[in-house]
Amino acid sequence: MNKKVLINLFLSTLYLSAFTFGGGYVIVTLMKNKFVDECHWIEEDEMLDLVAIAQSAPGAIAVNGAIVVGYKLAGIIGVLVATVATVIPPFIIISVISVFYTLFRENRFIAYILDGMQAGVGAVIASVSIQMGFDIVKANRISSIIMATVFVLSLYFKINIIYIILLCIFIGVIKTLVQAGKKAV
Repeated sequence: MNKKVLINLFLSTLYLSAFTFGGGYVIVTLMKNKFVDECHWIEEDEMLDLVAIAQSAPGAIAVNGAIVVGYKLAGIIGVLVATVATVIPPFIIISVISVFYTLFRENRFIAYILDGMQAGVGAVIASVSIQMGFDIVKANRISSIIMATVFVLSLYFKINIIYIILLCIFIGVIKTLVQAGKKAV
């Protein structure tokens, strides 16, 4: 096992986790920048797969994403390293906040800071959604149709997201089987 890769993986996931505020989707942009653009550990299309897996698996998307990247880079040891590094910052931050919760809750200045962070987080999530949406549209027509259909089903028809995910899994399996059949011929 390459120690340098494990150290770099630990430091990268620790850094991403420590400076990501606003939930799992914010970390997706940072993970793409770090793992795809900067370190070249994974490809752009693999990043889309990573996000799909991380989102559909139970648990925090940051931890799930770190697990997938860690496994790809270094197997089970990579999973452990990436998971520990991703969990350390929120654990420490939540521990400190819980000790001073009353003080934070009643502090108007901190409330203003949190309100400002919410606006920034919304912009980052919109940016990630648009960027990944364009990548899907570029990839192929079927994915574009699925994406648009899921958007309409979710937003306008209020269909439960679990049913939509199950439908997309079914479509993905069928699409993969059809493509495998074409390659076999």
